[in-house]
Amino acid sequence: GRHEVRSWTTATKQSLCLVWQKVKVQLMLSMSFLIAVFWYCRRLYSFLAQLLKRWSHYLQRKLIRNLSVLTEVDLLGYSAREWKGETKQAKHMREAYEELFWSCHIKYLRQVRRDNYCVLRAVLFQIFSQGIPFPSWMKERDILKLPEKLLYSQGCNWIQQYSFGPERYTGPNAFGKLRKCMETLKTNWTEISATKDHEERGNLCNTLFSDESKEHKLYEAIKFIMLYEVVEAYEQIKNREEPIHNLFSLLLARDSSSDPLSFMMNHLNSIGDSICLDQVELFLLGYLLEVKIKVYRLHRFNTEEFQVNYPDEYRREWNEISLLTEDDRYYHIPLFRT
Repeated sequence: GRHEVRSWTTATKQSLCLVWQKVKVQLMLSMSFLIAVFWYCRRLYSFLAQLLKRWSHYLQRKLIRNLSVLTEVDLLGYSAREWKGETKQAKHMREAYEELFWSCHIKYLRQVRRDNYCVLRAVLFQIFSQGIPFPSWMKERDILKLPEKLLYSQGCNWIQQYSFGPERYTGPNAFGKLRKCMETLKTNWTEISATKDHEERGNLCNTLFSDESKEHKLYEAIKFIMLYEVVEAYEQIKNREEPIHNLFSLLLARDSSSDPLSFMMNHLNSIGDSICLDQVELFLLGYLLEVKIKVYRLHRFNTEEFQVNYPDEYRREWNEISLLTEDDRYYHIPLFRT
């Protein structure tokens, strides 16, 4: 009986050993597989994280590059970078920036893309970002009908020679193109001015001012409104109707813009292409948009023309926006901090 018990015990041990050997092999294989899967998932996660990071940086660089109005930068830091050296001009500019910082409480600025739409961009961006509504006269009229009224009611067939900035587009389709520009201006201005949340409004502005096609339509719409108002003023002068604002008399007194057609051909058509707005047109812009445009002209520092308002006659209820320029050609947006 003892012999049988020992044989049974030995057989059981041998069976258990065989089972353990098989289980051990399976466990080793399973552990190896799990380790391999873990290593693979870890590498995959690391790869995807790097890919996402690179894609995020790419999108960020692309957005920043496309933004025509950049995020704020320190005013004095910008001055130090842009005006290095000890030349008379560099010292003059640094002194002007220091005056803005200490006396005018301008601590930051937003750089605006330097092209021939620069001043229109700087003005419209501030109007939109501040949520300034349509000027009173635009609320009373449908601006979408202005191209139609000019072409058909007032017989200005010459608007077919209207040029759309760098596109230099002229021809019979000018009317349809102008209407699309007016639609873009009205739609975006209505949407943004109705947005009360400051952060949300800022995001809408950043989106709009990173879309070059829409931007250009906005500026061309503003140019056309300027032309339309000059036509209206010119007709009033011819018909000896009610008095017009003296800025129209000043504008039409120039040899290069003695009538609406010459104003369009010699001035408006080139804006956005080869020239910016000049001083008289900046007066007209502020008047039409019903905003007081305060311009800090750094190259005129220590003169009476260092701070200029466009127009110089404005109503108390008009909103105020500010520009900063070093040369009366390119403009930036100053930001105030108290």
